[in-house]
Amino acid sequence: MRIPRIYTPQTLSSGQTISLEEAASRHVSKVLRMAAGRELTLFNGLGGEYSAIIHEVGKKVTQVTITDHNKVDRESPLHSHLAIGVSRGDRMDWVLQKACELGVTEISPLFTERTEVKLNGPRLEKKQQHWQQILISACEQCQRNQLPRLNNAININSFLEDAPKGQKWVLHHRDSKGLDPSQSIEQACLLIGPEGGLSEPEIEAAKAVDFEALTLGPRVMRTETAPLAALSLLQYHWGDL
Repeated sequence: MRIPRIYTPQTLSSGQTISLEEAASRHVSKVLRMAAGRELTLFNGLGGEYSAIIHEVGKKVTQVTITDHNKVDRESPLHSHLAIGVSRGDRMDWVLQKACELGVTEISPLFTERTEVKLNGPRLEKKQQHWQQILISACEQCQRNQLPRLNNAININSFLEDAPKGQKWVLHHRDSKGLDPSQSIEQACLLIGPEGGLSEPEIEAAKAVDFEALTLGPRVMRTETAPLAALSLLQYHWGDL
């Protein structure tokens, strides 16, 4: 029988009895319909995972007793940073979920010239919380024990002013340069636009801070396809696929 995995931000240790957060408790009791005595796996993003036994199931609070700690590490040896233009509808959710499954280390949502989504103030804060929950759910599903770092959404110009270190690529379908598998890479950043891609000035600004143009082939990929194809290639050449 599959043992459900639950994320909690709490400090965890063997022998401890804790109360899960309301959302996690509701998921255990209402969605999974689990009862006392059933086994769970807990993780808090600090590495490893913990076996736990459900002690009590309530309407709003589920108590569990932690048993053993497993130091298993399922993180990729490649530190991959996805800087992605915010897209409409559920495209952004899809990218975050699948990027997490592909082992992405860090994600930076960006507002670009062609970004059509308007977010600020409370709406942006609510969206950030929603994106964070997408990553938590993805980690629970794919058995990662560390959450990808989700940076605050910022303008692409601000991002480029403090560009990350390591190998950097900006996706540009009108270029002809692909990946060079002979390179030795431990840290990489992918910069990808929203619907309609990045503008020429944005691509040139990225190149000015050492981003290299990268194409993924002769066909134009959608904004939700390109990052997953690129991350898959990076993980194949330098990660753990």
